[in-house]
Amino acid sequence: MPASKPPAVEIEVDNRVVRVSNPDRVYFPESGATKLDLVQYYLAVGPGIVNALFERPCMLHRFPKGLAGDKVHQKRLPAGAPDWVETVQLHFPRWNRTADELCVTELGSVIWAVQMSTVEFHPWNSRREDTEKPDEWRIDLDPGPLCDFATVQRVTHVAHEVLDEIGATGFPKTSGGSGLHVYVRIAPDHGFKDVRRAALAFAREVERRAPEDVTTTWWRKDRDPHHLFVDYNQNARDHTIAAAYSVRGLPDARVSTPIRWDEVDDVDPRDFTIFTVPERFERLGDLHADIDDHVFDIAPLLAWADRDERDGKVTPEEPDA
Repeated sequence: MPASKPPAVEIEVDNRVVRVSNPDRVYFPESGATKLDLVQYYLAVGPGIVNALFERPCMLHRFPKGLAGDKVHQKRLPAGAPDWVETVQLHFPRWNRTADELCVTELGSVIWAVQMSTVEFHPWNSRREDTEKPDEWRIDLDPGPLCDFATVQRVTHVAHEVLDEIGATGFPKTSGGSGLHVYVRIAPDHGFKDVRRAALAFAREVERRAPEDVTTTWWRKDRDPHHLFVDYNQNARDHTIAAAYSVRGLPDARVSTPIRWDEVDDVDPRDFTIFTVPERFERLGDLHADIDDHVFDIAPLLAWADRDERDGKVTPEEPDA
């Protein structure tokens, strides 16, 4: 006879109860970490993941059979959601379609999404009050295939230097892959096009200061593989990257983890996993907790963008959403 399935477990999350089926299913073969281990991780960093996702449209990266199976990129909320799981409706002009995406307002929604096999959470950089006006500028320091992590660390310091000079407070984190991210809270006064132009102007300034390490070249095929790409396109509409405290779909169950600026030189992204981050979170708290208290006006960056365009630097066409 086939082995019986392990019984589901009920998880209490604040005033919600989430039923987790197949809790013993192995999601991360390298460590043997299970679906229930993933649930326990997100519970441990609850305030941090909710802060990162709060009221943002959120794309889900689901692994219904664990990492050994197929990955599903899901915009629409999976069927069967409880009525307390909130959504926000988005319009996608390219296909003339709408999608009701998960909109996290409480930890129970995160745990329910994990029950539905979500490993990674990829939020928009705008909130549901006005999804067309970003309030988060994302600096994605994306190393090329032959670019080492020491280069990422050097460029991170250059980015920090530029941020300090323009009066912006950056909140760094590991990407959960091979790069680093820096988030800056901005006033939701501009559309995606302007925020992307501002991000490109910043990227070009970093490139001017570190030309031996940095590229802003649009086409991947034209980039030096030893260079780091400051990926301003992550600020285009419907472009998302893993949230702070999101687990990544990697065999070692790595986590995109907030860090302090004074940790950049010693950080190793491989050290941050679902097994190590809960203790760090308990000890340090959410290092991005006060990001909303440091709002930056992107006007100086838009002035840089105007200058660059007058100097003949073309702004590549914005990707379709």
